[in-house]
Amino acid sequence: MTARSHESEDRQAASFDGSHELSPQQQLEAYGYTQELKRSLSTVDLLIYGLIFMVPIAPWAIFGVVYNASNGMVPLVYLIGLIAMIFTAVAYQQMAKTIPLAGSVFSYVGQGIHPTVGFFAGWAILLDYLLVPTLLYVFAAESMVGLFPGSPRWVWALVFVAINMVINLLGVGSMKLVNRVFLAIELVFVVTFVVIAVRALSGDVIPGAALTTDPIWDPSKVSGPLIAAALSIAVLSFLGFDGIATLSEEATGGRRATGRAMVWALFIVAFLFIIQTWLASALAGGRDSFDAEAEGNAFFTIVQAAAGTGWMNAFFVVNVLAVGIANAMAAQAATSRLLYSMSRDGQLPRFLHTLNDRRVPRNAIILVSALSAVLVLFFVGQIDVLSSLVNFGALFGFLLLHVSVVVYFVVKHGSRNYGVHLFVPIIGFLIIGYVLWNANVEAKVGGVVWLVIGAAVLGYYHVTGRKTDLSGESDVGADKIPAAGQKGGQ
Repeated sequence: MTARSHESEDRQAASFDGSHELSPQQQLEAYGYTQELKRSLSTVDLLIYGLIFMVPIAPWAIFGVVYNASNGMVPLVYLIGLIAMIFTAVAYQQMAKTIPLAGSVFSYVGQGIHPTVGFFAGWAILLDYLLVPTLLYVFAAESMVGLFPGSPRWVWALVFVAINMVINLLGVGSMKLVNRVFLAIELVFVVTFVVIAVRALSGDVIPGAALTTDPIWDPSKVSGPLIAAALSIAVLSFLGFDGIATLSEEATGGRRATGRAMVWALFIVAFLFIIQTWLASALAGGRDSFDAEAEGNAFFTIVQAAAGTGWMNAFFVVNVLAVGIANAMAAQAATSRLLYSMSRDGQLPRFLHTLNDRRVPRNAIILVSALSAVLVLFFVGQIDVLSSLVNFGALFGFLLLHVSVVVYFVVKHGSRNYGVHLFVPIIGFLIIGYVLWNANVEAKVGGVVWLVIGAAVLGYYHVTGRKTDLSGESDVGADKIPAAGQKGGQ
């Protein structure tokens, strides 16, 4: 073992046991890397990014669907989702403060279990991250056609792709600015909806509308099967907070910043979801369900009934722009960082490791944009298929994340903090496993096919002698940058 390896292990141990706080640069060097991405994201910036990724106004678009599936108890669905996802958020928090690398589950599982398992974790969540921008562009394009009947869907999709590519290429400073602007707009409209709802409920504007606790808990409607169905909907509603982990190497707030931002983002967005859907459920007037034609625009119809057509149109436009620009931009940023990290470790083509003068992964951003532009042409009108594939990738990655927490802390480092390092990941694994097991057949078949492709890619690397472990010997262009995990690669 080299002197550098000993030094790296010492720093990793210090980072693990907290014996002394390492600077962000030292944290990165502890895993054999040099600082390449620009560190300029504060904990608040990470929090804002996470909120944008999860979209504080996300319930608007799916309110009718969730209302029908939950017998009108939409706030209960999001409360269940918060409780369920706390375990995954804590697992992320534990790994993020110890392994502050940009690869998210790819890095955490690779370091925590084994580089090969890490490849499959990264490959699985890559399915999520590659398709999320496409899903958002398809949704936004469909909505724009609703605003401008007869206009081509693909044109709107390409406009959104181009906008987000430019913003991401301009660097994290531009992304921070856009995030703050859109978060402010979304929060203003959340407050506006609260005011509209309270006034409507106080003035008997909508017959039968009343603010009760029934949408949160109605014993006459609650049942085991309903809770189980709600769990699947709820867990998938919170996907996106994990994207914060991909920005770890650009964070300035120390090793706990990323995990702290993830947990806070989860709680804040859950609070916003619950408040909005509670009021919207109250305005629904106690109806049993929305019909098939109305459920897609149920929230906006409620706004129209409570405040008029003008406000309904304003809410609809904000929702489209929040998804097509802010949310898709955040997804594109997370995807490019994952591609960058896997490329740096020799597990994807090396050209994805290239940065521009703004110190962002230029080629990865361009590739994600190009793939999105091509994929939207094939998936226009197939939102359900895209959603199912996205969900499989995220959930499979989460499963391996929970396993990595147990292996890394309890097995490898002998942690006796069994509450956080054993019981939390076990419960999280069971919850995510249940949701994945009950996913639709298309999601599971498509996901398995994707994993088989990943196995073929990994097999090709081994056959051709390409080094893909995290031992610090991967060749990443002209420079030799030691990759993460001196321990893991031995």
